[in-house]
Amino acid sequence: MAETTSYVTTRDWDAGASERRSHEGVTFLDLDLCETDLEGVEFSGCTFRDARLNCSRQIDVAFLNCTFVNCTFFDATFTNCKMVGSGFERCTFDIMTVEGGDWSFTSLPRADLSSATLTGVRMREADLTGARCHGGTMRDLDLSGATLTAVDFTGCDLRGTDLSALDPATAELRNAIITVDQAVSVAMALGLQIRD
Repeated sequence: MAETTSYVTTRDWDAGASERRSHEGVTFLDLDLCETDLEGVEFSGCTFRDARLNCSRQIDVAFLNCTFVNCTFFDATFTNCKMVGSGFERCTFDIMTVEGGDWSFTSLPRADLSSATLTGVRMREADLTGARCHGGTMRDLDLSGATLTAVDFTGCDLRGTDLSALDPATAELRNAIITVDQAVSVAMALGLQIRD
């Protein structure tokens, strides 16, 4: 967890902190960003505790090496955002949408992403250990080097996603949607021989 140099509450945010384009080492306590639009803002080494980003829209926002604890992202939309190196603890992601951007090295162990939609996101070396993606949409993601131990992809739309880091023996894949090329990769990972 990043070292904090200052604290910001919703009152501080509304009183002018929201006008800053860059925040470093700040702890945001009980911050209410519901239905807020943010664009081109950078948060570096910040901690968000009990923040609510419900129905918010983030465009080209960078959350670099940030920590999110007990935060809600209900119906939040992230477009071309960076979450590189950020970690999530006890957060909820109901019907969250992520389009493009870089979420590499993020830590999302046991996250419930079953109703989330992620498309075209770079998630290299992300930790998705035990993540629940049942029925979700995770299309065209770069999951190379990701930790996918005990991930649940049941019924998940994975078309176009890099599954090279997937160990089918440790993941739940029943009824997942993949392309023919991905099916070959999964079969090879299982040690099967593919012949005409």
